[in-house]
Amino acid sequence: MHVTESHWLARTRRVISPNADARPVRARIELVVVHCISLPPGRFGTGCVEALFTNTLDCRIDPSLNDLEGVRVSAHLFIDRRGRTTQFVPFSMRAWHAGVSAWRGRPGCNDFSIGIELEGTDTGAYTAAQYWRLRRVLDALLAVYPALSRDAVVGHAEIAPGRKTDPGPGFEWHRLLAATGS
Repeated sequence: MHVTESHWLARTRRVISPNADARPVRARIELVVVHCISLPPGRFGTGCVEALFTNTLDCRIDPSLNDLEGVRVSAHLFIDRRGRTTQFVPFSMRAWHAGVSAWRGRPGCNDFSIGIELEGTDTGAYTAAQYWRLRRVLDALLAVYPALSRDAVVGHAEIAPGRKTDPGPGFEWHRLLAATGS
């Protein structure tokens, strides 16, 4: 797996999200933020995450989606339970994944981060296929973006404490980072 010159993962499904814009001038990619998402909550393989990221989600299909009406969010990548990966935003652009956030005292994490959503819940376990794919993705990113390092791979909860809890206690950081190069 490698990152192309146009900042897309090679051999990865692409679906363009309109919820992205240019990074600030001279912004470097210095952070990877791991998130989790399932829509409706706790249900997998529904297609609702892709619909959310492309502004086509019908929030009327489930009452739990009502709060998402009009929300405009995205992530660079989504890794489903089988490890299949979809890229919504090229890494050179700013995806709208972190919201109000700060890392090491620096606000606005969307400006300098890559957002990766895992299909899951804050309280559940992740699949072996997701860990395997996420390790491959991180290896590819670390090889291309020199400002990235293993200690700059964090959960959403770390950059938005008190507001977010993902990827949650079921995420095994040691399992991910032990096998990831730097």
